[in-house]
Amino acid sequence: MDWPTAITRLGGDHQVAAVAWNDLETRYAEPHRRYHDLRHATAVARDSGDLAVAFGLGSRERAVVAIAAWTHDVVYDARPGDDERASAAWTRAELANAGVPEDGIARAERLGLATIDHAAPADDLLATALLDADLAVLGATPEVYQEYASGVRAEYSIYSDEDWRAGRVAVLEKLLARPRLYRSDIARARWESKARENLATELTHWSDADPHHR
Repeated sequence: MDWPTAITRLGGDHQVAAVAWNDLETRYAEPHRRYHDLRHATAVARDSGDLAVAFGLGSRERAVVAIAAWTHDVVYDARPGDDERASAAWTRAELANAGVPEDGIARAERLGLATIDHAAPADDLLATALLDADLAVLGATPEVYQEYASGVRAEYSIYSDEDWRAGRVAVLEKLLARPRLYRSDIARARWESKARENLATELTHWSDADPHHR
């Protein structure tokens, strides 16, 4: 669902929201972004929308998911936690400015905050749609996955290769240790197998690159 449609379905003024969209596009085009750009937001909006439809969510619920998808990384400075909170604050301010009622604002804000640790109640289908879509790239083709991994590395270029390797290995091992990467059975069927292959391949790469690895 596109931005104007989502705003309108929640009772907001899409003409006012167009100004916010211009700011959103500018932010996602910032030169330091190598993965968390508008392409990523667009992909999350698309995939979360597909999941929301598959889950049977209503039009207003799908609109909330769409807004959260478009805005969840609108502020991004490679500061985990702080970025998500700042993005949620941006969402709240811009939706309020567009006249979206408080219940819609609060729900979109909570969804954005859920991306901090990718946790939400198991029965929260809106969060499931967003969070599973946010990880869809893990189950992409090897070429797309490599582009994602290289992009994230570039965004954290302030860290040395040694520090990045250690941190990335820990992240990959934690992901692979999960009993399931995706919350929904639909997302699992689409992406889980390929995601585990991609994660394992990257883990092997960083392990082989470790001079201390035997």
